[in-house]
Amino acid sequence: MFKQSTSEPKKTLIIGYGNTLRGDDGVGYKIAEIIEQWNVNNITSLAVHQLTPDLAEKLSQVDTVIFIDAVPITDINTAKLEIKIIYTNQKSNNLAHHNNPEQLLSLTQAIYQKIPQAYWILVPAINFNFSEELSPITQKYARLTLVKIEKFLSHQSTGNFI
Repeated sequence: MFKQSTSEPKKTLIIGYGNTLRGDDGVGYKIAEIIEQWNVNNITSLAVHQLTPDLAEKLSQVDTVIFIDAVPITDINTAKLEIKIIYTNQKSNNLAHHNNPEQLLSLTQAIYQKIPQAYWILVPAINFNFSEELSPITQKYARLTLVKIEKFLSHQSTGNFI
């Protein structure tokens, strides 16, 4: 387990999403389940199949949110874990359909006038066939994701992922 910073604890929400019946697509969901088992104060982890509007209320109650999803790759030799800082989607006026983190942040801002610091971790994925198992490459990047999240949460007051 990790040691949290001694400064004022920030509330963090981790949302892992994807279809656990479609192989690597479920990696975000599975990572969120693992983090929930850490049982750390001020950290909530949700495993969901998709991003839905009701999550906006939960986003409004935290300082930081980390979204985790699979990203399709075609070449395992060039695969890499992507970690992005994300912002509200200024181009979208459609707040009724939420299928990505930017739109969910926009909804949170529109309803609650609050936007947490937001990150999007995209885990390389190659197998989207009917399966509940992760491919070896996605398993490798799932472990790396857990290490990076643990490090970030341990030193959250001193910086960010990027």
